[in-house]
Amino acid sequence: MPGSPIERHGAARGALVQAAFVLALAFLVYEGAAMALAHMRAHHIPFDFGFWDERAGFDIDQHLIPYSFTSTYGRAFFVGLTNTLVVAAIGIVFASLIGFAIGAARLSPNLIVAKCAGAYVEALRNVPLLLQILFWYNAVLKALPVPRASLAFPGHVFLNNRGLFVPAPTLSPLGISLPVFHGFNFAGGARLSPEFVALTLSLILYTAAFIAEIVRAGIAGVPKGQGEAAAALGLNARQTRKYVVVPQALRLIVPPLTSQYLNLFKNSSLAVFIGYPDLVQVFAGTVLNQTGAAVPVIAVTMAVYLFVSLIVATAMNLYNRRIVGVAH
Repeated sequence: MPGSPIERHGAARGALVQAAFVLALAFLVYEGAAMALAHMRAHHIPFDFGFWDERAGFDIDQHLIPYSFTSTYGRAFFVGLTNTLVVAAIGIVFASLIGFAIGAARLSPNLIVAKCAGAYVEALRNVPLLLQILFWYNAVLKALPVPRASLAFPGHVFLNNRGLFVPAPTLSPLGISLPVFHGFNFAGGARLSPEFVALTLSLILYTAAFIAEIVRAGIAGVPKGQGEAAAALGLNARQTRKYVVVPQALRLIVPPLTSQYLNLFKNSSLAVFIGYPDLVQVFAGTVLNQTGAAVPVIAVTMAVYLFVSLIVATAMNLYNRRIVGVAH
């Protein structure tokens, strides 16, 4: 019977075993940490953040905040972090736009459009992302002409083997700076390095293929009877999509979409293979090699990825609760 001496004895014994396991695990962790610290002290490996305010002594090719070789290691960390966040933000926006368009195209009644969209999805999602990054960087961007023979696009946009040159806003005075060819290169505007272009483009196209399948499945998951009911109420095709199909499809789309956003952010760390100065390449690469502070550097890098991922996941979960509430 419940609460009998035998059952109480079994529960107490189970609790005792669990407590012993926790204590043993804590002891092993403590001993491992003590041995690691002793090894680091013996080999003069730093395990604190004393290096943070020291002079870095190296340049970073692309930076959105002021930085020079006289800046500190802490400044280098923030340069790498901003470079990573910019790639992730641009990637999420354009991957979503392309993914939703391709996903809708897969359900098009036009056979050619549907087949082309399907071919895009199958081709992009079945080739490893790293290979796609190396393809765009080595086979495409490096093969572009020199600045004098740049490919020109509308809006004063130029593409060559030194990067993508685009108009940029100016703060003093307020206006737009246009890239103009001068001497052997372009002056004015903003330059997006080949590494940035290859990484961002690869992340966008690769992630869009997965988002397209999520969107297709979400739309297809809405019962056909919903559309028929909307038509019976007098809604046209556009109104049916806007007020009936899409709100219900979003409930199926948003949860897996969150995983793709997180994957895109984490996959941006592949930038190290082409030398784009993201957080991993700058902080967990150059800074770690120069300071030898492996434990604090790697710990901070891991914490940043964890923290940003939790923020993105929380925001998407809140949005999902909102659309579920609206749908009901």
